[in-house]
Parts: sequence; structure tokens; C-alpha cells
Amino acid sequence: MADMDPSVQEKSEVVEKPEIEEQIDEDKPWKLILYNDEIHSFDEVIHQLIKALRCSQIKAEELTIKVHNDGKAVVFQGTFEECFEKNSILSEIQLVTEIKG
Repeated sequence: MADMDPSVQEKSEVVEKPEIEEQIDEDKPWKLILYNDEIHSFDEVIHQLIKALRCSQIKAEELTIKVHNDGKAVVFQGTFEECFEKNSILSEIQLVTEIKG
């Protein structure tokens, strides 16, 4: 190591970064996303949404129009198990869906 000039003082600090552990937020809602397709009629989608979500005709129509206009829509938020249950009903007629957490 080279000799240092005594008039120069070297100050070094070691900053430790805390370990970041990936945490799963169990309260974070999962999302059930329904995608638009060119196979199912509006009536089929509305009927299946009412069956899966137990929602009103008006709510199902609003969601169906949103899916049609935007290409996709979040149709339900809840626990993974709830999303999985509702997804299985939508899948009965092969609607295209995705569950995201």
C-alpha cells in the first residue's frame, strides 16, 4: 500500500443495507381479469358474470361493455380462493381470464 500524506485523512463509512425479505401480503386483494374475445356473445358473457359474481344484470352489463371497449376488465377482487372459485364458473364456457395477485 502506498504511503499516505498525513495531512489527508481518509474517512470511510460502511453503510449496511438491511436485508429485504419478500413478503406476501395476505390482505392484498387478488384480481380476476376477464379478457375480450370474438367468440362469446354479450348475452353469454352477461349470463356467466351473473352466475359467477352473483351480481345484478346492470352490473354484469357494465362489466361486459368495459371488457368489450377496453379489451379487458377487473371483474372481481378478493382472496385467491374467491377469485379461483369465480374463475372456474367463468371458465365453464371458456371465457378468457387471468388471476393476478
